[in-house]
Amino acid sequence: MLTVLLLIVSNVFMTFAWYGHLKHRSAPLLEVIVVSWLIAFGEYCFQVPANRIGYGHFTGYQLKIIQESVTLTVFVVFAYFYLDEPIRWNHAASFLCIFAAVMFVFWGKV
Repeated sequence: MLTVLLLIVSNVFMTFAWYGHLKHRSAPLLEVIVVSWLIAFGEYCFQVPANRIGYGHFTGYQLKIIQESVTLTVFVVFAYFYLDEPIRWNHAASFLCIFAAVMFVFWGKV
């Protein structure tokens, strides 16, 4: 589905905007803010169309739950490969709880 694909792309941008600077802690804070803001613009270029296209097929609640699930999935990959952080059992358990929210929001709608 196009909505989910656009949400994935938008979340890649947003994850780098919010967390990419953590590997560059010596960079001046103002520079990091400006670069992050510019990257976040790319996120909006995909997020807004994703919601616009998806709304009607999905409810607002469903769009938000999908977006949060995509955010977590993208962040897990980012944290593991870019930040070199391991995934612990409690992280995996918490992600499963959030993915259960996806199941509940679509319960009876499929």
